[in-house]
Amino acid sequence: MMNFRTDLADERSDIYRRANALETIPGVRTEESEKDGVKVTKVCVLDEQGEKALGKPQGNYITLDIKNLRIAQQEEIEQAAQILNQELQGLYRNLIQENDAILVVGLGNLEVTPDALGPRVIQSIDVTRHILHYAPQYLEPDTRPVCAISPGVLGTTGMETQEILQGIVEKVHPKLLIVIDSLASKSMYRISSTIQIADTGIVPGAGVGNKRRELSHTTLGVPVIAIGVPTVVEAATLTADCLDIFIEKLQESAESNAYLNQLKTEDKYTMIKEKLLPDQFNFIVTPKEIDDLIDNMSSVIARGINLSL
Repeated sequence: MMNFRTDLADERSDIYRRANALETIPGVRTEESEKDGVKVTKVCVLDEQGEKALGKPQGNYITLDIKNLRIAQQEEIEQAAQILNQELQGLYRNLIQENDAILVVGLGNLEVTPDALGPRVIQSIDVTRHILHYAPQYLEPDTRPVCAISPGVLGTTGMETQEILQGIVEKVHPKLLIVIDSLASKSMYRISSTIQIADTGIVPGAGVGNKRRELSHTTLGVPVIAIGVPTVVEAATLTADCLDIFIEKLQESAESNAYLNQLKTEDKYTMIKEKLLPDQFNFIVTPKEIDDLIDNMSSVIARGINLSL
């Protein structure tokens, strides 16, 4: 298995194919389509061979590429939410019945903007479980019970998220968990412009080397759908991407592209990371517009989830 520093299955697939000069990866099926200007990539890890190649458990990984989110208007946010809704409903059909209870979980730290996506989404989820219990006359008879929580982080609660959710699952008995979290990407172009949906659960903090206990059907006893958005990249990733841009600029006027082409295809990320790590300069970075990006993306995800439920 390669040493990935990305949570995105389609990035891992691309990295593995390029590193091994493959058109397709044994044990992995990939499909691409476009819906209203949004690129939809579906990566299905089929068996143990695919698991070993990508370092991801067997299951479905759906990536939505939403461009220009920094300047997105309400119409574009609503359009992206509708696509997210469609993909979520496609996953629900194999996991739950129409009126089954659902718990929505927002992972992360509200006080740290790049990590605040999950808690921000929870603030806009339409919860119904308490109304069904105390005032059912105000809801439609077929309303689904929905509850939500933002459990915080280990550093402020002293409890693993898995421990908190295990207790809630045992008491509330949801049939499905939807978990939202911030992710790490291996491309600066992905920051807050990509949504990944996975039916395999999530390992919080894995993308930034701060792994917490896995949240999945195996550990919690109920299916877990994870929704994640890249909000940070490594300094090594940023540098490697900038080098690619620089090389492309040079190639526009260079008489001989042989050396530049070779440099562009090499694994600059690993080389740069090896140079940065000894001096602890491989920072995790995020864009200056992260506040606006989190606002827009949390709106997309909250609306998508509410529509799907």
